[in-house]
Amino acid sequence: MAEVIAQEKSGGSKQRKKLIRVDMTPMVDLGFLLITFFMFTTNFTKPNVMDLGLPAKDPNPHPIDIPYIDNLNQVTFILGKDNRVFYHQSNKDELNKNNLKETNFSGINISKIISEAYNKAPKKENFTIIIEPTDDANYKNFVDVLDNIAISNKERYGITDIKPWEKKVYEELTQ
Repeated sequence: MAEVIAQEKSGGSKQRKKLIRVDMTPMVDLGFLLITFFMFTTNFTKPNVMDLGLPAKDPNPHPIDIPYIDNLNQVTFILGKDNRVFYHQSNKDELNKNNLKETNFSGINISKIISEAYNKAPKKENFTIIIEPTDDANYKNFVDVLDNIAISNKERYGITDIKPWEKKVYEELTQ
């Protein structure tokens, strides 16, 4: 609490100088109340983490029979520079500038491409999505494609480097 301390001046003057002393003890309590209020009312957000479905390490590795993925059982997305994404369902001999198509990172477009490719696949249980980011691709675009795969409920996907024959056609389109 504030208190007034009267102090007399020496010298014959009858005027008194009043000193005011403020007790700051209640302010400390108020400070702690404010700190606890803001701590309890603050929303603590968890960082957003994407779960990549990586296989567990096999304690007894042995060669397995991996099914051949036909061109119609897969769709390949090539992530390029300047937020560009290309896709195809071709092999080394068939890929050219005409069948390497471009789309954008809209969720509707990528999900539609995945859905159409899946519906055309002769063996739907082997349908695989392949993601090939180039050196110029950015991380946000990569995450966007993974999000669209998760939205499409497709569990078979792979991430690999762009192949030289794909890179050649990609560079022809981006020059």
